[in-house]
Amino acid sequence: MSREDQFAEEVGREEAESRGKGRTVTVGWSVRFPTSDAIWAAPKAFSRKDPKPASAKSVQLCPAAIDFDRRHFVVPCPVDLTLAFKRDASGQLTLTDADGDQSAMRPQGRANLFQVQPPNEWRHPERPVLQFTAPYVFVCDEPCWIVQTPPYLHWFPEQRPGMQMGGRFPTHVWPRPLAWAFEWYDLSKPLVLKRGDPWFYVSFETENPSAHVRLVEQEMTPELEKYLDSIIDVSNYVNRTYSLFDEAKRIRPETLLKPKG
Repeated sequence: MSREDQFAEEVGREEAESRGKGRTVTVGWSVRFPTSDAIWAAPKAFSRKDPKPASAKSVQLCPAAIDFDRRHFVVPCPVDLTLAFKRDASGQLTLTDADGDQSAMRPQGRANLFQVQPPNEWRHPERPVLQFTAPYVFVCDEPCWIVQTPPYLHWFPEQRPGMQMGGRFPTHVWPRPLAWAFEWYDLSKPLVLKRGDPWFYVSFETENPSAHVRLVEQEMTPELEKYLDSIIDVSNYVNRTYSLFDEAKRIRPETLLKPKG
């Protein structure tokens, strides 16, 4: 361990002791998808492949940068896909698979994986919102908020033609499957997704800011299945789903986390 890493560890230990809270929070992950589970790869801790630092003051050795990076987990893209928008004779937008007959996905697969949101749900009338299924479920038995963000620590040679929407919610109360929402700004350019590339990040906020998260594969227990059934798709029936958190806490089993193995 480098001197900088050791310093960061010592600071974290002191903060944890002063707060009387643990320094490690365990979060379970699982996938809840009816078919084709094999396309969804495990989230991985973010890591860099930088050359050996030439100076003791190099960025690679900065404790703040190291601590920031290590709090991100990378969820890889499940498919190879090139999407594009076209306008028909009446000016209506149509989403197409730009790979045509060479596409790796069949129409049924595309229908199962994503949809264009209705225009009245867009944030801007000229920016379609595309929503992908991202059936990752994250579970924790102590207060923990999950934060979903674009893969901004990775550099892509080709910029995507819009922006991924972020999200944040309490995964100890509301462990619903994630979604990947994309707001399309430049309709003249395609959206290219490559299997295995960073798709999005997740990070976690805990009661102890210095605590680190240990991510483990979660067993999809009957208790977790039942609880998920009670909170999934509630937005189809009510607005302001955050108002349901108190009721969710009331019906939540005391323990949901159960690592596989």
